[in-house]
Amino acid sequence: MPMTRTIMPTHNFDPVSLSIMWDRLVSITNEIVEALVHTSFSTIVRENYDLACMLFDADGRILAQGTFCQPVFIGTGPHTVRKMLEQFPAETLEPGDVLFTNDAWIGTGHLWDVNVLRPVFYQKVIVGYTLSISHLPDIGGRGLSAENVDIYEEGLQIPICKLFSKGRCNDELVGLIRQNVRVSEQVIGDLMANVTCTKVGEKLLLEFMQEYQLTDLRPLAQTIVNHTEQAMRTQIGEIPDGVYNNEIQVEAFDTPVTLKSSVRISGDRLQIDYTGSSEQLRYGINVPLCYTRAMSCYAVKCLTIPGIPNNEGSVQPVELIVPPHCILNAQPPAATGARLLVGHFVVPLLFGAFSKAVPDRVQADPGMLNVIHMTGQRKDQRDFSTMFFSSGGLGAMNGLDGQSATVAPANMKTMPAEIWESMTNLTLVERRFRRDSGGAGEFRGGLGQTLTLRNDTGRPVYVALLGSRTEFPARGFSGGRDAALRRFIIDGEVAHPKGRYVLHPGARITVEDSGGGGFGDPHARSHDKIQSDIAAGFISETAVREVYSLSSSAESPAESEPG
Repeated sequence: MPMTRTIMPTHNFDPVSLSIMWDRLVSITNEIVEALVHTSFSTIVRENYDLACMLFDADGRILAQGTFCQPVFIGTGPHTVRKMLEQFPAETLEPGDVLFTNDAWIGTGHLWDVNVLRPVFYQKVIVGYTLSISHLPDIGGRGLSAENVDIYEEGLQIPICKLFSKGRCNDELVGLIRQNVRVSEQVIGDLMANVTCTKVGEKLLLEFMQEYQLTDLRPLAQTIVNHTEQAMRTQIGEIPDGVYNNEIQVEAFDTPVTLKSSVRISGDRLQIDYTGSSEQLRYGINVPLCYTRAMSCYAVKCLTIPGIPNNEGSVQPVELIVPPHCILNAQPPAATGARLLVGHFVVPLLFGAFSKAVPDRVQADPGMLNVIHMTGQRKDQRDFSTMFFSSGGLGAMNGLDGQSATVAPANMKTMPAEIWESMTNLTLVERRFRRDSGGAGEFRGGLGQTLTLRNDTGRPVYVALLGSRTEFPARGFSGGRDAALRRFIIDGEVAHPKGRYVLHPGARITVEDSGGGGFGDPHARSHDKIQSDIAAGFISETAVREVYSLSSSAESPAESEPG
């Protein structure tokens, strides 16, 4: 039976030592991420980086999170670890144990994300934990779709359990998973990659403790958490006291979803109340509380302490009120697979509220991430199950144009076309910036992209669209204009952004991504920037005349789209 320490020794860390040790912990998490990426089988991990890796102290507080991963999971990790340790208390764990779950309400909000936790022992005592999260290419069921009506359609639900016990794999559990998923080689390979990277994290964390002669991480964790929390509360305290409300509409199926937020600032306290948001739906776009918490914390951190690495102190100042059974606190057995289609909008919802308090610190609405889930067979009859990502433009903010074709509000890479084509035998026919898609303003919103995929497999490919911004555009702030809407076209016909389709051999799907909102009065935009936009093909002569009330003297590439 492992021992647990109950007395936390005190230690004063000088600023230089603290900075060095803190940076080292972040570096360790980045090495864990690289281990996961290099051992994974699926492209969603290897190429898109839909993952997160974290270090925790013995009390389950986050010490550090990898830089090259999904930052929002800082809001889910502490909850996941607490729930795992309730099921398997620390005193019952042994070296070599690995805990695992994909529970949507305990983990990150949907079944496709696996959460793998390894206790780290030093001198027979648990001194910390390594947690790895990654998106699996499949989890069974009907597949990833916004049309699923409950969690049972979405796939295999695995409660908190031991994937490894004293270093020995639970082969029966692995066999059960293998039997219930498509592309089982990739699924099991990715699952074991999570196990491997937590082992790498264990090794690096022990080396860190030995190098700095630490027997307990908790004093260091407390110092890091206190520093971060105080920095965030200081920034919150600089926002004028008051209640700042916002409401947005998000397209769904029959009727739009309403999201409401009320942000209350009182000194260094911040409370977010989502009362009044729509009720949960019988579709797969519901959002569990864990994901709403994650997006809320992410938005607040972006506005307060964006430069401080993520840790437990990043989430502690954020207080939430989210009524049960509303779409942002959906209860089982709600379908949640496509939670991003509502959950991602928490960030622009909150930015809109904060814009009424600190308008010059807030970014206009983004064009949002677009996802296409595809399953089928390649020409060699090997199955594939994959996700294709495209990006709208980022919103502009005071002093900065929005970045074009950039994932928001996430931190993911775009897969190289050549890798995706070789994996699926579909062809990416075109991908280019979409002219005039960014909202006009003194600072222009980022452009979306236009892309076309062609089915060259010789077989039907089954497509689930997970798109947004087809009815409600990315809004401009402080006088900036709204961006263009997103559109899906399959063989010449406009498609529903959350529908399921069969892409027949030779058929094409075209996505015209939305841009980001503009910031400030378009008539205040400098002539040099307008001419530069014309020369790059970002805006048309028509936009110059009708939006900016100018006529161009530059040679305009009006007949060709921007590359």
